[in-house]
Amino acid sequence: MKKIILIIVILFALLLVGFLTVAPSRVDGNLNPVTTHQPYPVSAEAQKLHNSLIVGDWHADTLLWNRDIAKQHDYSHIDIPRLQKGNVGLQMFTTVTKSPSGLNYDSNSTNAPDDITKLALAQRWPIATWNSLTARALHQADKLHQFAEASPQKLVIIKTKSDLASWAEHRKSNPKLIGGLLGTEGSHALDGKIENVQQLFDAGFRMMSLQHFFDNKLGGSLHGTSQAGLSEFGRSVIEKMEELDIVLDVSHSSENTVRDVLALTNRALVVSHTGFKGHCDTARNISDDLMKQIASRGGLIAVGYWDGAICGDTPSDVVGAMKYGLSLVGEDHISLGSDFDGTVTTGFDTSELSALTHEMLKQGFSDTQIRKIMGQNMHDLLAAQLPSN
Repeated sequence: MKKIILIIVILFALLLVGFLTVAPSRVDGNLNPVTTHQPYPVSAEAQKLHNSLIVGDWHADTLLWNRDIAKQHDYSHIDIPRLQKGNVGLQMFTTVTKSPSGLNYDSNSTNAPDDITKLALAQRWPIATWNSLTARALHQADKLHQFAEASPQKLVIIKTKSDLASWAEHRKSNPKLIGGLLGTEGSHALDGKIENVQQLFDAGFRMMSLQHFFDNKLGGSLHGTSQAGLSEFGRSVIEKMEELDIVLDVSHSSENTVRDVLALTNRALVVSHTGFKGHCDTARNISDDLMKQIASRGGLIAVGYWDGAICGDTPSDVVGAMKYGLSLVGEDHISLGSDFDGTVTTGFDTSELSALTHEMLKQGFSDTQIRKIMGQNMHDLLAAQLPSN
């Protein structure tokens, strides 16, 4: 009998280990699908131009998943080999720390059950991450640092202006070198403590968004219940972020919060993954008027690749949103903001970005417009706003 019980315990343990090993990757692949498609056309002219570009993406949630990005995968959206194939030079890795069950674009309660807690448990994250949002951000940051340390010829972390210049210089002889940056998906990652701005900065975070899908201590979310503006705590946090030269991201913030931020600071803002409401009238997008105000301050609007933002997910749909943006805010204020690996369905993964260059040429974009939108605008804003050292 004891032997039978022991065998049952061992089998249960093996099944549990197998579940914890296999289940997270299946969840990752199921939540970050790519629409089945034939290879997109890419002309020789488009590929040549694409290979000469700085390609930069303001938003990918890849670090949320237990995926070894040093290896190429056949599911989800991003890993280092696919970034290299897509000629991505600058990639902002954003850290998701809380996500309400049943999330939607219209209204989410701050107190709704949190899906990231379940994911942290399933992926066997450190115990500290089970109830600390700051710990979750730091854990994801640590993963990126480990990837960079293991593959220094493929990935470097950019924290300063000098890091950015060094990356650009090294890329002349190593054109596959990726510059990785860290950002938060909402400042609930501070756990309500302003001193955690410094802690996250020290861990390498150089962009912070204010809200995600729910209202937080800083103010109202576009998808929350209050539609409030900045709180006094939110104002204090922004002042601290400005002091540290952290890029401010207002994606997911309520329109009242965006207005308050514009009134509080003269810094150029980023909307790291979005569409244009006048082009795609969904609850995911803020008004065109606010987009124009952001652009007038030197800010960037980073166009996403999924249906909720641009009312489609093909390269043609993405470029259609960009074309609308060109007429609204101009070529100096459009960028890329994929939201890859952010539980969205896209029509392509990061290895296929040359299809965007092909489609931009097809839709009449100039070489200069393509260079700016695909990454030069992102590079230039970082060169202006990152800390000096």
